[in-house]
Amino acid sequence: MTEPVNSSLSSPSDTSSSVKRVLVLRYSQSGQLDEVADRIVAPLKADPAIQVHEEVLRPRQPYPFPWPFLSFFDAFPESAHMKPQPLAPLSLTGDEDFDLVVLPYQVWFLAPSQPVAAFLKHPVAARLLKGKPVVTVIACRNMWLLAQEKLKGMLDDVGARLIDNVVLTDPGPTLATFFTTPAWLIWGRKRGFWGMPDAGLSTGQIAGTARFGRALRDALHKNLERGTQPLLAGLGAVQANARLLISEKAGTRSFYLWGKLIMAAGGPGAWQRKPLLLLYVLFLLVLIITVVPVSLSLQALLRPLFRGWLTRMTAKFECPSGSATDRTPLYDD
Repeated sequence: MTEPVNSSLSSPSDTSSSVKRVLVLRYSQSGQLDEVADRIVAPLKADPAIQVHEEVLRPRQPYPFPWPFLSFFDAFPESAHMKPQPLAPLSLTGDEDFDLVVLPYQVWFLAPSQPVAAFLKHPVAARLLKGKPVVTVIACRNMWLLAQEKLKGMLDDVGARLIDNVVLTDPGPTLATFFTTPAWLIWGRKRGFWGMPDAGLSTGQIAGTARFGRALRDALHKNLERGTQPLLAGLGAVQANARLLISEKAGTRSFYLWGKLIMAAGGPGAWQRKPLLLLYVLFLLVLIITVVPVSLSLQALLRPLFRGWLTRMTAKFECPSGSATDRTPLYDD
């Protein structure tokens, strides 16, 4: 992981410098999100008028990668219930002053990853982020709609302003990613198998995120972060698939109910949870093989009846940055 850099921070009382200060909050388990963050932050670091502080979020009990099978599923009850495990001490005190905050995060079990949730629930976050513009960056399999809604709620709780959202999703077919993503996380196998594509983002997707860093750099020079309009509009920041919303709601409900049952058996790592976790894995496999294909087919058949609703939901979840690409040629290599 990248260690904090450019971390000589000024307090809120220091107004003698015109240097823009950017906070980047980082946690990446597989390393993929670090690659994305590196691309976005590089143009900011290269600019002498911008000072970047990267705060690496370190869980007190680290999450391994690859992630052992039962340990992986053992994280879902607390993830679904937004009860994250604590972080190791931060280098931030909450008295620092930033002009912009960049928050990349992963989606764990249809919720923001536990390290990111733990930071947003930390007392430092309430002091640090109040009134600050935040750019969220999501890298995930394909289901992120409700995770972003949960994160928006946490940002509201600390008084932060969500000004932009960037979303990068696995380009593989939905059914294939049900198998390739767990294989990557649990066994470290990123290469595709049984005719399915590789797991994770493509190299082109990751390389293309540099345009967001260039746009943020230019916006900071113009003080646009002080306004209310998105800084990354017109750059194809997010394409929402509202057709997945029904599946996300069903999955969230399932995680919540099973998570409540499993947490009642003991805390993370407790042996009493293991039989219930194995039972849930079996339930999930049966669901994926039988119910999910039928559900997707049924949704496809009924889609014409819900076209208006899908259009409204797509517009809602693509806010604030949007899917338009009219400014992309200005920031591509």
